[in-house]
Amino acid sequence: MRLIALLLSLFAAPLCAQDRTEVDVELFLAVDVSRSMQPYELEIQRRGYAEALVSPEVQAAITGGLLGRVAVTYVEWAGVQSQRVIVPWTMIEGAEDATRVASQITAHFDEALRRTSISGALDHAAASIEANGFDGLRRVIDISGDGPNNMGPPVTQARDRVLAQGITINGLPLMTQDDSFMSRWNIPDLDVYYTACVTGGTGSFVLPVVEWSAFADAVRQKLVLEIAGLPPERLWRAQAAGRYNCLIGEEIWERNRDIFALP
Repeated sequence: MRLIALLLSLFAAPLCAQDRTEVDVELFLAVDVSRSMQPYELEIQRRGYAEALVSPEVQAAITGGLLGRVAVTYVEWAGVQSQRVIVPWTMIEGAEDATRVASQITAHFDEALRRTSISGALDHAAASIEANGFDGLRRVIDISGDGPNNMGPPVTQARDRVLAQGITINGLPLMTQDDSFMSRWNIPDLDVYYTACVTGGTGSFVLPVVEWSAFADAVRQKLVLEIAGLPPERLWRAQAAGRYNCLIGEEIWERNRDIFALP
């Protein structure tokens, strides 16, 4: 019996490894759908990602990789426990796969969710990457957002946990002008916040979006860089002047919560 148990233990790991699929990159697309986002902005985001995935540039990046395939999931996030899986982990190795994923993204449009927990999104993404059944040469979380973390653990703690697992975090801060009531929880230097507090890892970068009309182009450029693993120095990167306050979002939330008696 001991001999049988020993043989089973020796062969268990290789058998499990065979069940996993190797890809050039495991790409977790984490898309902000917090209440500060307007309905038309939520639609722009989904259509922008869908268009980017089927674009010739992204298709060339996918097929031009060492293995010629990537694993992608598209998840919308807001509060700590608010993660909505729109596209589960799916392998893309050609135009047909990309079109199918794009169709899933734009099949219907859901409403926004409450609060902004970048830390919750990062922790969720890292756990999802670990359990997804793929082995990527690179592992990347691509996170977008229009405001700083204001719920859950400090964002720097979540970032450091993710980076310790060898996962790269890239940022797409949405710095569009918005006169809505919810915009009072945003900050003018969100690109600097993402650089100082959210992103990190090998080849990480931040690509800000300042106009919604430029969103689709920014997403396409970002996906090409992430999938092809191109040098991040090709992109502008914000620099924080001195030490940045990475708890600014929590502080803003507390101030406004008192003023407006928010729950």
